[in-house]
Amino acid sequence: MPTVVYRAKRIITMDFRHPSAEAVAVRDGRFVAVGSFSEVISAVGVDHVVSDAFIDQVLLPGLIDQHLHPMLGASTLTTQVIAPEDWKLPRRVHLAAGTPEEYDARLIAAHHSLPTGEWLFSWGWHALWHGPLDRGRLDKLVGERPTAVWQRSCHEWILNTAALEVIGLTEELTRGHGLASTQLDWERGHFYENGWLIILAKYLMPLFLTPERFKAGLTQLVEYLHMNGVTAINEPGIFWRSEPWELYQSILGHDDVPFESTFLVEGRTQPVRGLGPDEFVADALEQVERGQGDKVRVLDRHVKLFADGAIISQLMQMKDPYLDHDGNPDPEHHGEWLMEPHDLRSVFDAYWDAGWQIHIHVNGDLGLEVLLGVIEDAQHRKPRTDHRTVIVHFANSTEEQVDKIARLGAIVSANPYYPVGFADKYSQWGLGPVRADAMVRAASVLSRKIPLSYHSDLPMCPADPMLMASFGVNRVTPSGRVAGPEQRIGVHDALRAVTIEAAYSWRRENELGSIEVGKIANMSALDDDPYDVDPTRIGDIPIRSTMFGGRIFVVPADLVEQRSGSAGRGPGVVGVLHASGDSHHGCGCEVAAFIADHITADGWAA
Repeated sequence: MPTVVYRAKRIITMDFRHPSAEAVAVRDGRFVAVGSFSEVISAVGVDHVVSDAFIDQVLLPGLIDQHLHPMLGASTLTTQVIAPEDWKLPRRVHLAAGTPEEYDARLIAAHHSLPTGEWLFSWGWHALWHGPLDRGRLDKLVGERPTAVWQRSCHEWILNTAALEVIGLTEELTRGHGLASTQLDWERGHFYENGWLIILAKYLMPLFLTPERFKAGLTQLVEYLHMNGVTAINEPGIFWRSEPWELYQSILGHDDVPFESTFLVEGRTQPVRGLGPDEFVADALEQVERGQGDKVRVLDRHVKLFADGAIISQLMQMKDPYLDHDGNPDPEHHGEWLMEPHDLRSVFDAYWDAGWQIHIHVNGDLGLEVLLGVIEDAQHRKPRTDHRTVIVHFANSTEEQVDKIARLGAIVSANPYYPVGFADKYSQWGLGPVRADAMVRAASVLSRKIPLSYHSDLPMCPADPMLMASFGVNRVTPSGRVAGPEQRIGVHDALRAVTIEAAYSWRRENELGSIEVGKIANMSALDDDPYDVDPTRIGDIPIRSTMFGGRIFVVPADLVEQRSGSAGRGPGVVGVLHASGDSHHGCGCEVAAFIADHITADGWAA
C-alpha cells in the first residue's frame, strides 16, 4: 500500500517537541512523518496519496483506557442495570435510580418482565442511594424468583433465599475457607470481597456467565469502546479459571476490532492456590507463555496485586475511623484486606526481586500506608530505578503519602470518577466532607512530577477516556458543586493521562500514546479541539472515527449522537441484552459454541 498523508484541522501529538501538526503520514500501520503539510509531503516523497478523511476534525493519539475489566464489563452491563448513574451503552440507556423507592420499583418491574422461574440478575445497587439490601428485602420484592444482586463495586453479592436454595449453597459449605469465610453474612445473603470470589464462583458463575450473556456482552463491549474512541485497553489481572482466553482471542482479537487488549498476570491468588514465594515468578512466567498473542495477549513481566477493599463498597482500609451520618466514629464500619499485609509483602518481594513491574490495587490511606512501607523496604533491600510500581485507583491519600510516592519512584493510575460520583454521598456518611472531597489528589501528584494516568476500571466508571479527562478537569458532582477544586488539573495533563501517560504505565511509550514517527498509527478523531471548548464540554465532544494500526474505523452516526448527548436520553432499556445472529465482526455462532463447550460445573475451563 502507498503511504497515505492525512490532513486535519489540527493534530495534537502529545510529543512535547512538536505538540501540534497539520498533517501525518501513515505506512504499514506506522506513523512515518508528522508536521506541516509541506514537511510531510517532502518527507514521504512521490509514492503517496493524500486523504482528506480528517480534514474537518481534530486528531488525538489513540485514546487509551489504562485499566478495565472485559469480563466484568461484558457481564454487568448485560444484567438489569439499576445504578446511581445513567449508563449509555450502544443504542441502550439505563437511567439512574436515585432512591430506595426508585430502586424497588425498577427491580419489581424487572421481576415481572421475566418468565416464571428465570433468574433475575441485577448490577448497580448501592446502599447510600438504594438503602440497605439483604435477602429478606429481596424475598419481599421478588418472592420465590431466584435473584442475585451484584453491588455497584462488583465486590459484593446479595442472594435471596430462593437463589441460595437453587444453587445448593448451605451455611456449612461457607465454612473452612480462611479469610473468605469471614467476609460473608449468611443470614443476610451477603457475600463480599474474598467471600463471594471463592465461595460463589463454584455455585453461581455457571448460571450467571452463560454463553448467551458472555457473547452478547463482549460484542456490546467492542462497540461501546469504539464509540468512545478507545484504541487500547488493559485488563490488570487475568483470572484464568473464570475467563475464557480462547473466546477473548476470537472476539476481541478479531481483525475488525479497532483496539488491542492486553492482560497482566494476577498474583493475588497465588498464596491461596498454595504456592510458595519461590514458585510465584515461575507460575507467572507460565501464564505469560499461555497468554501469547498479537492483538490479545498477556504482557511480559507485569503483575497485579491487591491491598485493601473496594472504595465503592467503602471497604477500603482507612487510618482514621469511618463516620456515621452525624459525623461520629462508626465502630461497626471498618475496611477489609484483599491481601493480608504479610501476603502482599511476600508476593511483592518475589516480583520486585525478579525485576517485574508491579501494579497494586489500593483505595484507603491505611492501605496506601502499608503498601508504601512494603515498597520502601524493598528499595532498601534491593534498590531499583525506573521500577514504575503503579499505585492503582489511588482513592484516599495524604499529602505526606504523595511525597513518599515521589521519593520511592512509584507512579499513579487513578480513577477520576471517585470524587465526581461519590464525594457527595461519602461526605454525608463514611468519610466526611474533608476526606471525601480530597479523593484522587491528582493535582498533588502532578505537582511532585509523578506520572499520572487515568483509567475507568470498567464497570466502576464509564470506559470513555474523554469523559475521564473531563472528570479530572472539572470534578463536578451530581449536586453541581466542585469536589476539591484544588485537585482539578489542566486540560493538557488530563489528555496526557489518557494517552502518553497511560502508555508509559505499561512501558509502551515507545509504541503508543503520541503521534510520532515510528509509533503504531492509532488516532482518535474529534469534532472539536479540547483545548478550545468550554472545559465542561470536553467529555461531550463527538468522536467520529478512530484509526487503529493505520486502518480507519468510522463510528456509526447514531452512536456519535448518543454519546455526545444529543440522542439516547429516552426511557431506559431494562432487560438483558440478548444476542441474535452473528456479531458485527462475524464470529457469533462460533463464539456461542465455544462457550457451550468450555463452561463446566466449576466455572470456565482453564
